[in-house]
Amino acid sequence: MLVVGLVGDRVEFCAIERDVLQMSTEIVKEYYGEILQSSRDLKTEACCTTEQVPPYLKAILSNIHEEVLARYYGCGLIAPQLLEGARVLDLGCGTGRDVYALAQMVGEKGEVVGVDMTANQLEVARRHEEWHRKQFGYAKSNVRFLEGYIEKLDELDLEPGSFDIIVSNCVVNLAVDKAAVLKGAYRLLKPGGEFYFSDVYADRRVPEVLRKDPVLYGECLSGALYWNDFLNLAKSAGFLDPRLVTSRPLGVSDPQLQAKLGEIKFYSATYRLFRLEGLEPACEDYGQAVIYRGGIPHAEDAFALDGHHFIEKGKVFPVCGNTWRMLRETRFAPYFEFIGDFDRHYGIFAGCGAAIPFEEGGAAAQGSCCS
Repeated sequence: MLVVGLVGDRVEFCAIERDVLQMSTEIVKEYYGEILQSSRDLKTEACCTTEQVPPYLKAILSNIHEEVLARYYGCGLIAPQLLEGARVLDLGCGTGRDVYALAQMVGEKGEVVGVDMTANQLEVARRHEEWHRKQFGYAKSNVRFLEGYIEKLDELDLEPGSFDIIVSNCVVNLAVDKAAVLKGAYRLLKPGGEFYFSDVYADRRVPEVLRKDPVLYGECLSGALYWNDFLNLAKSAGFLDPRLVTSRPLGVSDPQLQAKLGEIKFYSATYRLFRLEGLEPACEDYGQAVIYRGGIPHAEDAFALDGHHFIEKGKVFPVCGNTWRMLRETRFAPYFEFIGDFDRHYGIFAGCGAAIPFEEGGAAAQGSCCS
């Protein structure tokens, strides 16, 4: 939907967009179920992951069936830390590459549930379930796949407040009702759980006429949210302090597609959204700090909460009240020492502003809150 503003806790949309919504669902089903046979068929780099894959993830991906890998259309790495024994939901799982990667990370005692609306892709995912169980050496499979719409999660057999982590990889932009996706994710997360996902965003609102283009929509471009509309939608859903983890600009090499898009710029970005009640709308300073003790796998010397918080082991690291809670009230708490409380307020952290987060100096800054 094309966001035009927030009215109370509601998001208002252009009325003319209603006719486009049903069509969008059919575009996605046809594009990903019939037109695309592998990632080589993509016309842009929007639905491609270019981030450097760390060695431990390469080993995990090497255990996944080649047909599943060939039909992967993600735009980021959705592999948050500390997943052992966790219950994870993948929104828009496709043929299951991320589901089977996460299945190894949660271990045999964890569970990963994949949801997708495209029957052709789910057929591939389910066909290789037993192959992966044997490959992982598990006594029984720890994955399951559900056919359904990520905008209608309440219609699926999913218990509210039952997931530790929800992930999604370049799919929310394809959703018809993005507000419903965010609200559904919030409803299904446990308190202290997080929605960790990669997606495509635009530097402005994409004109409605471009949303009718099946290639631009299927390539994850014309359905992309304007970044500031996304932040407002996330907050409206209950995710009061969205945290940008990584971002990169996207290029469009096809001259015909570029001509249609004009000056619109697109970005691939990974966000983490915590389900924590009562977070503040800005980075407020209470004189708090944390010390990372170490111990998080693959983050032995430093832990990156997001693009602004690269916390080295053993070093006192000043944080705002929200960041303090994101570490204190989540699965990360055992790995930190916590200094301070909320008894005294010192104002807002310098540098906490509302500039576009994807440009230079946005996610790349390292240091204390918003510095």
